[in-house]
Amino acid sequence: MNVLHDSEPVPLEDAPRLRLAEAKMVIIKVGSRVLMNHEHLPAILAAQIRRAKEQGVDIVLVSSGAMALGLERLGLTERPTEPAKVQAAASAGQARLMQRYEDAFEKEGIHPAQVLLTHGDLSHRRRVNNARATLQELLSHGLVPIVNENDVVSTAELAFSDNDQLAAMVTPLVGADALLLLTDIEGVLDQNGNLLDELTDLNEFIDRGSAPGAVSRGGMAGKLKAARMAQRSGAVVLIADASNPTVLDQALAGNAPGTVLSPHVNVLKARKAWIGYTLRPRGTVVIDRGAERAIRDQLGSLLPVGVVGIRGEFRRGDALKIQTLSGKNIGQGLARMSTLESARCSGKRAEQMKELLPDGDDGIFIHRDDLVLWS
Repeated sequence: MNVLHDSEPVPLEDAPRLRLAEAKMVIIKVGSRVLMNHEHLPAILAAQIRRAKEQGVDIVLVSSGAMALGLERLGLTERPTEPAKVQAAASAGQARLMQRYEDAFEKEGIHPAQVLLTHGDLSHRRRVNNARATLQELLSHGLVPIVNENDVVSTAELAFSDNDQLAAMVTPLVGADALLLLTDIEGVLDQNGNLLDELTDLNEFIDRGSAPGAVSRGGMAGKLKAARMAQRSGAVVLIADASNPTVLDQALAGNAPGTVLSPHVNVLKARKAWIGYTLRPRGTVVIDRGAERAIRDQLGSLLPVGVVGIRGEFRRGDALKIQTLSGKNIGQGLARMSTLESARCSGKRAEQMKELLPDGDDGIFIHRDDLVLWS
């Protein structure tokens, strides 16, 4: 089982714009700002999606906008902080959002289907499989799923940080070849305001991403984090201007505008992507240098003998951050021990743990099959 690293080089011999042209399953994400600023965007998207489907390309649209439309309906100018008002705005806006898409899609002879998700839906294994099956069924009938966060029922614990993150999580869910993050600028800009055609090193740009707006929670930093998630799932990513009426046409023709990012050479399978990027950690395990070498260089499992500290309250099966002695987070994995069991077993070898664990327990803290490393 391969352990993958964000620092691995992207394939230079396989141009990302050509990868876009070969895509047969595409996720398109549009945000609140562009939807509010461009009244005709649903019609622009619908025409392009119809042409893509005629080429045999399946499309899933991840669309924000319900909150912004709901705030407008309720006469509010910015996102409220009270949960009841947030959920009321989402409820008022979701119907308006879908009506806009229904009207635009009907003119093109295609049909949308609403899919509302919470983070809880995607972090629960059975529910995420149900969501996958639903999306696949909709696509098999020729419909275009329109995915949004279910803000009407979401709480802080169930919410996504933004719909860019949601789009990146849907990418492995449907096995997408490409993720298009459509925004209100032409792509990723350098410090001089010049467009970057391609981007390989995301770290320097993530920290200086733009701040969230009044009704949206994203920004360029969020888009780049989502891009990194999608890359790990094997998708090529395009960040481009949503108002361009042929942005999808150009992408599928091999001459995409904006900024493109290649997928990683080695790809996380859906389950590993789920462990590494969807699950929220319930605690942290601190490991020594020997354990770091074992999981990084030897692709081994994490054993209790290499654990020097734990933080948080967790149960077997919960996700944990993996941290080095220097305080660097290097990965995430599923615990095979609870907080109490790990506290008892930390630093101990297998023969010392026999009386501390149930009969038949293999004494592994995080198995290599349940482990994802960042760098």
